[in-house]
Amino acid sequence: MKEIEDIIRAYKVSRQSGKKVALATVVHVEGSSYRRPGARMLVTEDGEMTGAISGGCLEGDALRRALLAIIQQQNKLVTYDTTDEDDAKIGVQLGCNGIVHILFEPIDPESPHNAIRLLEQVLEKREDAVLVTLFRLNQAAQQPGTCLRYSGNTFAGSLEEGELKTTLMNDVLEVFSTRQGMVKQYGDEKPALHGFVELLKPPVSLIIAGAGNDAMPLVEIARIQGWHTTVVDGRPLYATPARFPGAGRVIVSKAKEVLDKVTIDERTVFVLMTHNYNYDLALLELLLQKEVTYIGTLGPKTKLERMLDELAAKGITVSEEDRARIHGPVGLDIGAETAEEIALSVTAEIKSVLSERTGIPLRDKSGPIHTL
Repeated sequence: MKEIEDIIRAYKVSRQSGKKVALATVVHVEGSSYRRPGARMLVTEDGEMTGAISGGCLEGDALRRALLAIIQQQNKLVTYDTTDEDDAKIGVQLGCNGIVHILFEPIDPESPHNAIRLLEQVLEKREDAVLVTLFRLNQAAQQPGTCLRYSGNTFAGSLEEGELKTTLMNDVLEVFSTRQGMVKQYGDEKPALHGFVELLKPPVSLIIAGAGNDAMPLVEIARIQGWHTTVVDGRPLYATPARFPGAGRVIVSKAKEVLDKVTIDERTVFVLMTHNYNYDLALLELLLQKEVTYIGTLGPKTKLERMLDELAAKGITVSEEDRARIHGPVGLDIGAETAEEIALSVTAEIKSVLSERTGIPLRDKSGPIHTL
């Protein structure tokens, strides 16, 4: 989601300068590639680029393609076959062993349903959304582009009423329900029409209980990833915006009042690191009453076991499901020692939990790295 936020900010700047822009979107991948469907890049008419559609190997040619789309004011699909080791085709031997299909859409600022506007609507509220982009793999064919957005139980977009829209709306609801995007062919016409039906989730909301110095690198690493971070602590001299410029919010609060001041959803995670045992214990007791996916506790395992024992003594039952949500000691085992290394360990664990991944080395993974 950070890439989309960056693109929208860059688009607003370009609008103020009167620059024309095009949006490049990876809509389909066959085999391996550095970026997957949904990767985006904004290109201005004077060559500024925001976002990325590859590791850097395609951006040069993509810039030329985007400028052509801007000049002609037509959607363009370009296919990069990185399985071909003939470097004359793209200008560099990529070695990714995949075929990447990228759609270039010149953005008409007067259109209420242009691709950027639909992305803006996705970010207006903190909720899941589904976006539909239609394309044909024949590069000479007409490319419909981004045309339908679903969020907040409402549809919006440029797609006309008819059988195709009805079918797409059903597929959108399926993706929204299964939490898994898809690329699907629609109809029997030639060249075939395909749809990239993409699930977009809101950014991670990281709430850090603790405004000590060791929280600073955690805030910074979260900021780099585009997470929305809140720092909360009971000490006003510590919990200040000046100490945490990368945080979205800094709150001074007693532990028992924290949850009244924050919003919790399925993408909200907590890390308890106040170095104040009673503060962490009080907040943990409150969090166990909420549907929080991830609760990290800094410190040794004995500290967590002591907290759980105290909660049990108060008659608070911690179920196996609750215990699975608590990660203490917090973080992955990467040999972290410094505050910066611990922050890396913590964010890596949070990412693996939210992605439902194991965090094992990729070399030990038997299947593909990515799924759609």
